[in-house]
Amino acid sequence: MRVREHVNPLSKKYQTPISPPDWDSLYHAFDRPLHLDIGCGKGRFLLQMAQVQPDWNFLGLEIREPLVDQANGWKTELGLTNLHYLFCNANNSLRPLLQSLPAGRLQQVSIQFPDPWFKRKHQKRRVVQPDLIEALADALAPDGTVFIQSDVAEVAIEMRDRLAAHTAFTCKSADWLPTNPLPIPTERETSTMERGEAVYRSVFVRKVVGG
Repeated sequence: MRVREHVNPLSKKYQTPISPPDWDSLYHAFDRPLHLDIGCGKGRFLLQMAQVQPDWNFLGLEIREPLVDQANGWKTELGLTNLHYLFCNANNSLRPLLQSLPAGRLQQVSIQFPDPWFKRKHQKRRVVQPDLIEALADALAPDGTVFIQSDVAEVAIEMRDRLAAHTAFTCKSADWLPTNPLPIPTERETSTMERGEAVYRSVFVRKVVGG
């Protein structure tokens, strides 16, 4: 499948927010904790996570619709009832999606190797914007986590600094994490590590209210 590698989230065709789905129809047991992967790409990371952690539900958000259709096809072929992928622009759809979840359901978020948009005039297209962090802060369960990683230091630093600037989050480590705390690596992570290149990782925890 040939799919554009870069999609401009600010283009007109991506400005209509998604309508929240009927969650109970997407998952066999929706009362399980939910892991959200923002910018899930081809979805193979979540496809494996759903199999090694069957007591969790997994949701992938991706702006390239053909990849979402393909990933949902793989999910169906494997008979996975704890996994779903949604086509949407996270920068305008994340808040309505998260507001439709039961309180405390979202317990883990991952944002891995997002499009770096290197040109300064394009950096407003990056997925980790203040509004997205605010939406995560409102929806994430107390002690829930946000895992970020990138092979581009500038992007990783920007994500880390924006999360650290929000009063709802605290970083678990002052330094970059040497290893991935999740049981499954992404394809990008694996190829980057095999080339001997650096991966910059951090985990943030949603503070307990009043804690």
